[in-house]
Order: sequence, then structure tokens, then C-alpha cells
Amino acid sequence: MEKKIIGVIGGLGPLATAHFMELVINMTEVDTDQQHLPMIVYNAPYIPDRTAHILDNSQPSPLPDMLKIGQTLQAQGADCIAVPCVTAHYFMDELEKEIHVPLINGVRETVAHLKENGVKKVGIMATDGTIRSGIFHRELEKQGLIPLAPTPAAQADVMHLIFKNVKAGKPAEMDRFFAAAEDLRSQGAEAIILGCTELSLIKRDHPIGAGFVDAMEVLARQSVLNCNKPLKQEYDC
Repeated sequence: MEKKIIGVIGGLGPLATAHFMELVINMTEVDTDQQHLPMIVYNAPYIPDRTAHILDNSQPSPLPDMLKIGQTLQAQGADCIAVPCVTAHYFMDELEKEIHVPLINGVRETVAHLKENGVKKVGIMATDGTIRSGIFHRELEKQGLIPLAPTPAAQADVMHLIFKNVKAGKPAEMDRFFAAAEDLRSQGAEAIILGCTELSLIKRDHPIGAGFVDAMEVLARQSVLNCNKPLKQEYDC
């Protein structure tokens, strides 16, 4: 079987990138080190904030740095590229125009996973940039699902968790997490997308219960499959 290499546009943020690598490694069915998926990881925490630019176009754009890194990964032999930052998927169309290896679209794959499992109404926990840009909303509607966004107060809790807790290296205030989740469930959400890689770290470190789909886990799973590696049985669902 051809040995494929995955490239990673990382550093958005650094902990999320490390967690993505860990997920890919843990999801792959192997017997030896040599059977693991080769990765080229470009960890670039200097890339401008994605949400800041989406909310205010006068702020620096992350696109030039992401594009430069993606082209570098392509030149270094990456067969496909993952971006373990959901908000950065806002720039996916522009990246795909200039990078000539496949980019794994975590937003599209997450919605497809929900549709395959019969979910109709989907809550979204994500940054203001992701919510405001509508990247999940458009994809959910395109695939025939109903998107639900948090109320303003609940969205403020989500942003606090992402930027004031996880990105700041502080413990997650779980009362805020569960309040935001309850807000979406009260609107009829049958499942809730964890649509930010910092929320994936909360899921890793805290027992949040059922009813959540982690976009980072979906991205990691698809990365393994796209590179022709076998999944561990517990992730083959």
C-alpha cells in the first residue's frame, strides 16, 4: 500500500494542534511505530487570530500565512492537508484555489457524520467568528439539517471558555459549558457540534456526557482514512 503523508497547518492554537496529532496517533490501528501515519506539522502560533479578522476585516488576515505554510507542506511531499482549527475553515475555499493537494474539510465531514446518524436539529458551540461566518450553518442547511446557534448570553459563555480559559491556559469553567449546552438543547438540539478545537480539549479533560460531536475528532478520523490507514474499531463508526 502506498505510504501517504499528511501535512498539518498548525499552531491555531498550539495545544489544539498537539491534541490533533494525539488523536490521529490514537485512532490508527498499528502494531509498531513504523506503521503510524507520517505527519509534517508546521506549528505556527504567530498566524493572526481568525475570529478577529472575520469580525473586523481591518484586522490582519491569517490567509497569507496559512497559504504559505500549505504550499510549503505541498512542496515537502504532503499528500493531503488538515487544518486543526475550525474557524480557519472560513478560508478553505481560498486555500483550495492555491494549494494543489486535497485539504480535509472538517466542517463538511462533521455535518456528513451527523446526517449519516439521522440527526436533524444541530446545535453549534464555536467562536463568534465561526458563528458569524455561517460556515456550519451553510453546510448544515446544504445537507438538509437545521442549525441552531446559542443565544447571546450562552455565546458569551462559549467565547469565555475558548479565549479566557483554554487559550489562556486556565481551567475550564464547566458551569459555563453546561449552561451553553443546555441553551442549545432547550432550542431542540438533538446533538451539539463542538465546533472549536479548544472545546475539543475540554471534552478531552472533562466528562461532558453524550450528545456532542467533536469536529476535531471527525477531522482526525478522516485524516487517518484519507491516508489509507486502518482505524481502531472503536473509532470506525
